Amino acid sequence: MTQAIEAVPAVNRGLRVLLLEDKLVDAELIVRELRRSGFDPDWRRVETEAEFLGNLNPSLDLILADFRLPRFDGLRALRRVQERGLEIPFIVISGALGDELAARCIKEGVTDYLLKDRLERLGLAVARALEEKQMRAERLLIERQLRQAQKMELVGQLAGGIAHDFNNVLAIINGWTSLLLEEEFSQTELHETLREIFSAGQRAAGLTRQLLYFSRKRSIDRYPLDLNVVIEEVSTMLRRLIGDNIKLELELSAEKPVIEADAGMMEQVLMNLAVNARDAMAHGGKLVISSRILEISEAEARETREARPGRFARLRVEDTGCGIAPETLPRIFEPFFTTKEVGRGTGLGLATVFGIVKDHRGWIEVASEIGAGTAFNIFLPAAASLAVEPVKPNLPLGRVAGGGETVLAVEDEPSVGDFIVAVLKPYGYRVLRASSGDEALEVWKQHIDRIDLLLTDVVMPGDLTGPELAAKLLAAKPNLAVILSSAYDPEAMAGQFTREEDVRFIQKPFPPRLLAKLVREVLDRRARRKLR
Repeated sequence: MTQAIEAVPAVNRGLRVLLLEDKLVDAELIVRELRRSGFDPDWRRVETEAEFLGNLNPSLDLILADFRLPRFDGLRALRRVQERGLEIPFIVISGALGDELAARCIKEGVTDYLLKDRLERLGLAVARALEEKQMRAERLLIERQLRQAQKMELVGQLAGGIAHDFNNVLAIINGWTSLLLEEEFSQTELHETLREIFSAGQRAAGLTRQLLYFSRKRSIDRYPLDLNVVIEEVSTMLRRLIGDNIKLELELSAEKPVIEADAGMMEQVLMNLAVNARDAMAHGGKLVISSRILEISEAEARETREARPGRFARLRVEDTGCGIAPETLPRIFEPFFTTKEVGRGTGLGLATVFGIVKDHRGWIEVASEIGAGTAFNIFLPAAASLAVEPVKPNLPLGRVAGGGETVLAVEDEPSVGDFIVAVLKPYGYRVLRASSGDEALEVWKQHIDRIDLLLTDVVMPGDLTGPELAAKLLAAKPNLAVILSSAYDPEAMAGQFTREEDVRFIQKPFPPRLLAKLVREVLDRRARRKLR
């Protein structure tokens, strides 16, 4: 048996009330009853919808509304409150309200209702409404705290997965490097060892790109792209990734599947799906990657919720692994969700795939059966033009020229600074070092006439950021060449440097020859500007 609320509100309890009532005398009776019940109302009476909306705000404690007005009504007023997402108790007071209308009011979300000739119930109804509001607020607070606790747990899971993956990568890099320092190798063995170290570094960079994309700090660079070329280019790496006990087969479309896409992100999709397939085939199996051009009709599009008619390139990644349980399938694209044991995955792989496909205006269909494998079908809009851009940014850069110019390299991480010097010195550049913006200013004062190019990290210790340092030096020497570097994506740097014609950006980690090529480009551009 529940206990009825009988307590009378404390005397002079403040109450901000909006009264929707066209009769002043009725409004005064309502206010008098509130005062008799122990409330001290700060009230305002309105009659029209415009007046009601003009006085509607989150600071209100209570809305008391007549059911029928000449040009407005209580339920319409309630809907206006709900449309604005306001949690304000709403009590209907009417001269006559039948059972059918009363039921409709409750269904619509009215907190309570009463008749004008039964106003003695008003104090109790208001007290109950305010208590329910307080309980809802406390429940929402508990729910927010629970969501925050769950979020922190997910962050912990993410950190554990990332730490595990990075430790594996570091074990490869540090282990092979130690062997290089301690052992003697033939040229072939040395080449293979260095390739393992480079591959591990690429994996570490891929983990970072995945996190940056997932946090939406990585920009998308779309251009016409032959999906077949992407698959072929990445297949060599995939064969090393999935191991010898898994057979990789490519079934590529005879018709060129050109899409508007970011090549790096398409590679990431393939890598993530291949890793999932590998983990599903612990005892070996077959991984088939295929491409195809499809025309999807109106009728076919209606069969899948996210599909739409038109011409699409379909990328299919199919394995013969253990399959996905039916109860798990609806959750596979959720961020941080993973069925792998602790330390074996971050739960970001499929979530990242889903985000990339969405960002490319496509959709994914998944078919899976326990013990019979899984197939991911990715549909991407086919490009109108068949003219494609080169896929691989990491192809050989050709011959890179050097020079005798002086570069001021500002980098707070000593090993990265050493790497920059090791890259540029063999090309004939003189490199001056600084580890902060303030230290760079001191070096600048001593060598201002000699310095041709500033190569600086964006985020550094001290008072000056890289862009702020560049702005200061450009003010003193307008023809100075500038390169900013950062582990963050260029999109995240937006707005930090306004003179875009004076600066180039290179993202860490960068290949040695790419840095040397960019240095030569900006210096040559500077020389051309001086001749104008």
